[in-house]
Parts: sequence; C-alpha cells; structure tokens
Amino acid sequence: MPAIPLPACPITFNEADRIDDAIRSRSFCDEIVVVDSGSTDDTVARAVALGARVLHRPFDGYRSQKDFAVRACAHDWVLCLDADERVDAELAAAIAAERATGFARAPAYRIARLTDYFGAFLRHGEAYPDAVVRLFDRRRARWAGREVHEHVAVDGRIADLGGHLEHFSYRSHSEELAKLERYAERWATQVAAEGRRGSLVAIVVNPVWRFFRGYVLKAGFLDGWRGFVYAATRAAYVRQKYVKLWLKARGEAS
Repeated sequence: MPAIPLPACPITFNEADRIDDAIRSRSFCDEIVVVDSGSTDDTVARAVALGARVLHRPFDGYRSQKDFAVRACAHDWVLCLDADERVDAELAAAIAAERATGFARAPAYRIARLTDYFGAFLRHGEAYPDAVVRLFDRRRARWAGREVHEHVAVDGRIADLGGHLEHFSYRSHSEELAKLERYAERWATQVAAEGRRGSLVAIVVNPVWRFFRGYVLKAGFLDGWRGFVYAATRAAYVRQKYVKLWLKARGEAS
C-alpha cells in the first residue's frame, strides 16, 4: 500500500531566521504549504527557495489562520506545526511508522513539546510535556476554540506519538513579554464579547495558583532559574489577562 500523502502547513510572520530549519525538519512531508500574513523580511523568499508553496492571508487570529492553512493542503492528513517548532529524529521515525500503517490507530495524534528557554529545554512544570495535537485527519478533526489558545477538536480517539516537538518560541524575554501581551489582549477581547466580566478575586488568586501549580506542584523548580522565570512570567500573564478582562467589562481601555 502506498504511503498516505502528508503535507505540513506552518503559518508565518517575519520568521526569516527560523523558516529554513522549520521546513527542513519537515523534509519527509510531501508538501509544505506556508500561509504568510505579510512578512516584511525574507520569510517568503526563503520558503519558496526551499520548495514551499506560499499563500498570503491577512492575520485575523491563530485559529482562523491555522484552519485556512489546513484547508489549503492538497491532502486530508496534515502535520500542522508552527514555524518555531521542529520535529526531532524520534518523532520523525514515529510518524513514519504510523504512516506505514495508514494512520490506523486514530484520526489524530498527540505529541509532547520541549520548549527551549534561554538556551535549555524545560522538562518540568507547566512547560512539559505540553502535549499538543498536531497530526490529524482534517475530515475528523479541526482547529477550534478562540482565536488565541486554539486547540484541535477531534471526532474520535487521540493516540500518542513518541519523540518531541522542539519548540523555539522566544528569541528573548522582551519578545516573550510582547507576545504574551498580544495574547492577553486578544483573549480578554474575546472573553468579554462572550459576556464574562472578570473579578478582583480572579486577578489576585489565579496568578498565585498558576505559579504554585507550575513551580511547586509540577516541580518547575527542577528547571533551576529558568523554571522560576518561566513560572513567574506565566503567572504575570494570567494576572494581565484578568486585569484586561475586568477593565473591558467596565468600558476602560486596556
């Protein structure tokens, strides 16, 4: 039986320094479809030079952009990875093994992510294993949820794959803070539109719980100073989300 065709479909915006590695780590795929939202650097030129098919679409949210990318692929099974994610050798082998069976175990597969943080992978706390669904049959799975913190909804069971996605999400702490600011604003806007108002209790309690859960209960402290910075930054992000939501419910600009 011939192998099931498998495309990959990253979304991009100014990823010139990362797009080469992103595409090369997917070299086992039959097609690379890049959906770019207006990069001003060499992202598009580099992607085309490596054989990718590049489509252009204005960005209106992560869920919508990824859904567009999935639908633009020529085949039903898709590997939907971000430009800052890499397939390690063990994961590539695991995908090849499942592909040889016609992806018989499930309509979707879950993969553990390893996040690079200041030069080392985090292996504890909220950061790991950070399992995400990235390989699926689009006839039985789809991007769902809000436009930020989107997820894949699956009609059926989800199987686990060996290996890791290596996640190189932040070039610097300043970039991380700016990205989380955008996430918080988009989240608060959508949640406020759903009728939620937030509360002072959530502003105070939720960040404390997030830090305690990640740093203590999930042993984020075992990642040393990186684990502390990660847990503290995520706690601050949670506080930021709920402050913005509370302000929006009162008609205040955030």
